[in-house]
Amino acid sequence: MLSWTEIMIIAVLLILLFGRGKISDLMGDVAQGIKSFKKGLADEDEAASSKKADTTATIEHQPSEKVNVAEPAAQSERKAS
Repeated sequence: MLSWTEIMIIAVLLILLFGRGKISDLMGDVAQGIKSFKKGLADEDEAASSKKADTTATIEHQPSEKVNVAEPAAQSERKAS
């Protein structure tokens, strides 16, 4: 397990190697990445909910052939006579 003194030494070495500006830029880039990831998830959720709403819309049906309703009754009268 690392002690506080070891963590402080590592932090000082990181600051000396990369400088304060580089570390803050790096953390800013990480924060922007997290924000864009969350935005992407929110956009995906909105798209899924709007797609779900679109699927509940009315379905238009166009029959392939027209059926004459009076025709079956006429055929049954012919069979009966």
